[in-house]
Amino acid sequence: MAGQEVSAWRPRVPGVTEVFHARFTEYAYPMHVHDAWTLLIVDAGAVRYDLDRHEHGTPHDTVSLLPPHVPHNGSPATPGGFRKRVVYLDGSRLGEEFIGPAVDSPDLRDPVLRRRVGQLHSALARPGDELEAESRLVLVAERLRDHLRRRSGPGRRADPVLARALRELLDARVVEGLSLEDAGRLLQAHPAHLVRTFSGAYGIAPHQYLMSRRVGRARRLLLDGLPPGEVAPVAGFYDQAHLTRHFKKSVGVTPGRYRRSSLAGPAPDAS
Repeated sequence: MAGQEVSAWRPRVPGVTEVFHARFTEYAYPMHVHDAWTLLIVDAGAVRYDLDRHEHGTPHDTVSLLPPHVPHNGSPATPGGFRKRVVYLDGSRLGEEFIGPAVDSPDLRDPVLRRRVGQLHSALARPGDELEAESRLVLVAERLRDHLRRRSGPGRRADPVLARALRELLDARVVEGLSLEDAGRLLQAHPAHLVRTFSGAYGIAPHQYLMSRRVGRARRLLLDGLPPGEVAPVAGFYDQAHLTRHFKKSVGVTPGRYRRSSLAGPAPDAS
């Protein structure tokens, strides 16, 4: 598709699950979730997105930190689209106690942090500089935690019990899936009530949440080098066409193109 550039890879740096560089002119992300923390900087243009039913934006000087398992979307906020760099971090760098503060204040205007994240990406793009990347990540994570601690206030409202129970069921059955009838029987609730409760709690329907988890699993397998045809059943998709349709909707490119970008290695430094 014209106006798209994508590069994705998994560096040998503890705590980093994926690096994703992209340029999109018109593509809009649907509501979706990630298993990891999403640390995002925009190098050109701007992105608008909804997180926890609140609209946010990413001007050039902003670092955005989106927590795991919280639905969000994204679309260009400028006529020429946007160019972004993303690093996905696992829970070893930021714990679950920071999810609430990150939801409340995901956009951080901090020139030092912005510069350090850019330096991190530069190191991540250079094979052989893993120690430098790990060192820079330590400083980035430390500054992120400082921001989030300052934003910590009274505990956020806990997830409704029924919605959380359904989410745990979906998390446990990402590949095999779960029918609403079976979920209703296990949780002793009517399927329609389950859908309303889950959607009300998380801002995303159960089927969208499950599909996001499957796409996330597919991304990891593609980064491991598996071809899309093998990834599809292992990630919970009916066939490769099913995977391609949902993957392209969520990520913006086909699984094949995503895999080729990862095999090509890191993108040239965009800083």
